[in-house]
Amino acid sequence: MSKAVVLLSGGLDSATTLALARAAGHECHCLSVDYGQRHRAELGAAAKVARELGAATHRVITLDLAAFGGSALTDPAIAVPETPTEGIPVTYVPARNTILLSLALAWAEVLGARDIWFGANAVDYSGYPDCRPEFMRAFEALANLATKAAVEGRRLALHTPIIQLTKAEIIRRGTALGIDYALTVSCYQASEAGLACGRCESCRLRRAGFEAAGIPDPTRYA
Repeated sequence: MSKAVVLLSGGLDSATTLALARAAGHECHCLSVDYGQRHRAELGAAAKVARELGAATHRVITLDLAAFGGSALTDPAIAVPETPTEGIPVTYVPARNTILLSLALAWAEVLGARDIWFGANAVDYSGYPDCRPEFMRAFEALANLATKAAVEGRRLALHTPIIQLTKAEIIRRGTALGIDYALTVSCYQASEAGLACGRCESCRLRRAGFEAAGIPDPTRYA
């Protein structure tokens, strides 16, 4: 089995991506990042998902983006919106996906892995600029310029298998692979026990996805 690094947040999208990577025959090494986000419940969920879906290893890296703030997810003084907003929402974390992918790239090079799997989505999402397909293509090009492995001929592939899927399609795909979505936490302001608020944009997108998929929503709400 070829090794792959899978970025695992503990949410619905990243859990589905891990299941797809496993189905593709990879030995999956999961990476979660404690970046100073509003809650840590998703990290606990990531550990459960990694175990349930048969990850070879699971590591958590601590990186304090709260030192910069600038996002409702890293600055407690900025409220998480509970109604639709215009433009890119304040839950966007500046440069987060660039940083997460860079960490995954570093670990992949150490592991000798030639594949990174990332659960970015550009259909049912919040409009974050670092979730777009053109950003993913640009990062893959960067990875193959910036690493010793690539220079020596071991090129890296960045896989974003759900980037063009609706939330309902993602849920159907994951359900077919046997994912227990009750283990996942998607809420921007979940409780310490992982209970979802049911009001933030992530909760609204998740709930609508289960409704559209015709699958009962297993989310634990506060």
